Amino acid sequence: MKRTALYLILSLAALIFLYPFIWMVSASLSSENGIRDLRFLPVDFTFDHYIAVYQSIPILRALFNSIFVASFVTLGVLVFGSMTGYALAKHRFRGRNLIFYMIIFTMTLPFQITLIPNYILMVEFQWVNTFAALIIPAVMNAFAIILFRQHFISIPNDLIDAARIDGCHEIRILFQILWPNSIPTIITVGIITFMTSWNDVLWPIIVIRDEQLMTLPQLVTLFTVGGRSLAQIGVKLASATFLALPILIAYIIFQKHFIQSMASTGLKE
Repeated sequence: MKRTALYLILSLAALIFLYPFIWMVSASLSSENGIRDLRFLPVDFTFDHYIAVYQSIPILRALFNSIFVASFVTLGVLVFGSMTGYALAKHRFRGRNLIFYMIIFTMTLPFQITLIPNYILMVEFQWVNTFAALIIPAVMNAFAIILFRQHFISIPNDLIDAARIDGCHEIRILFQILWPNSIPTIITVGIITFMTSWNDVLWPIIVIRDEQLMTLPQLVTLFTVGGRSLAQIGVKLASATFLALPILIAYIIFQKHFIQSMASTGLKE
């Protein structure tokens, strides 16, 4: 009885959580008049809203831009975050703890505080309206550095010392010895970084003005808020579905690895 009650409660909670998304997809496939009915199934099934979005904005180009930017940001965070975490965990140098505490401190600062200084830097480097403005400022991530540092601390120093005796340099130790033993941490950092980069809207709106360079969240936001959707609820919902589906599909594919990595990372740390 307890297990049955628990499953019923969890099923109800899942339904409450999923209903808005299910309704959004259903409404995007309904006619404009049928959207008023809050149903699970589409009313007067049609793809007109998706066709209108495709014809109004370069949605596929924006999808490619988002995948491109999020992939390079994720790769950069994994590489530079693991390098910094390795240095803070296994190398002894003056000011190491101070640097680590400063990195933690940066996590407490709202993004809006560094918004103007970062934009001034992008202007000085002439990176405004380029992918560099979206990728390079995001490749150093405090969360990734801390997570890698905590994981590398748990790895015995004997393993690293043995690799040094065999003639391995530090870069080879990191990528050929530590990375294979850090798969849960790499997957966790990779998925969280990719999703964060994918959903970013404010920074792209500030540094990107060319429609051909806009990311999908930025383009959809400007499309729905800027009036180009002609106040049609179905078109807005279709564009929102375009935005949510890729990341949802990616999560469904990698959810097993994500859950395992989060669990194993939590047990180790």
